[in-house]
Amino acid sequence: MPANKQQLLDNRPEGEAVTSNFKLATAQTPELKDNQVLVRHHYLSLDPYMRGRMNDSKSYAQPQPLGQVMQGGTVGEIVESRNPKFAVGEKVVGFGGWQEYSVVDASQPGVLRKVDTTHVPLSHYLGAVGMPGVTAWYGLVKIIAPKEGETLVVSAASGAVGSAFGALAKARGCRVVGIAGGPDKCKYVVDELGFDACIDYRQHPDAKSMSQALKEACPQGIDGYFENVGGYILDAVLSRMNAFGRIALCGMIAGYDGQPLPLANPSLFLISRLKLEGFIVSEHMEVWPEALKELGTLVATGKLRPRESIAQGIESAPEAFLGLLKGRNFGKQLVKLV
Repeated sequence: MPANKQQLLDNRPEGEAVTSNFKLATAQTPELKDNQVLVRHHYLSLDPYMRGRMNDSKSYAQPQPLGQVMQGGTVGEIVESRNPKFAVGEKVVGFGGWQEYSVVDASQPGVLRKVDTTHVPLSHYLGAVGMPGVTAWYGLVKIIAPKEGETLVVSAASGAVGSAFGALAKARGCRVVGIAGGPDKCKYVVDELGFDACIDYRQHPDAKSMSQALKEACPQGIDGYFENVGGYILDAVLSRMNAFGRIALCGMIAGYDGQPLPLANPSLFLISRLKLEGFIVSEHMEVWPEALKELGTLVATGKLRPRESIAQGIESAPEAFLGLLKGRNFGKQLVKLV
């Protein structure tokens, strides 16, 4: 059985996460038992939610255990199987974590899903046609529930969730405005993803300036907002929301290093009769088949062209992850292992 390089969480961050929070280790892969398969990971996913799990504090998920493999999504292929439903060579998506191989009891429902790479590249099953894409779909369809012609805004627009949100919203006849960092990302959001406009938050570093930019990009106001960031950007959006606007709250990456994110003007929720709903996409597995079908079609037909930032090798995972938290990635952040 192959040696398996792994990234473990060695100690918890104090404030900002650093590379020394992680530890590279090598383990021997155990012999397979009945119903188990050995998956060789081709890509592992890096996602902002992982930062919150590094803390030992109250959250919607259990903290990442110390001394164990960092948890996260993976895609790869079956290289050995003792399960009749999975054959060697089949491509699968799972939750194998930051390591090169995983041994999976494939008889447990939902732990591995076979995927077809004929029209959708394998890596996209960790992004546009995976958890980030379904996150965008749920926030849009189930919380914002837009009507044709409404104006929608999404922060982190060039990322895995934001890009999928844009394609899904345009397919429903909405005006879609993105917020992203830097001219290259904003150009991609408009030219390749088909957004109607994109605001560079680096040019608008406070709520007043951002609010003015939103007024120009959204002359009819904002009907729906998909929040990935928090902080002053949320303050600015709230000042431009129309009455009975809806906000899907998916993440607050501005606060992942532990600092509080106070709201400047919470009375706007009452004044504008706004609905804000936080959600965790893994609690809504019933929508995944419908969402993945639509997302797969958008990618296969070229209506969603996701970008990827790819780091090479398991050794690069911590540095790539810390870069993601600072917005250095362009699109979905992955680590390529094969």
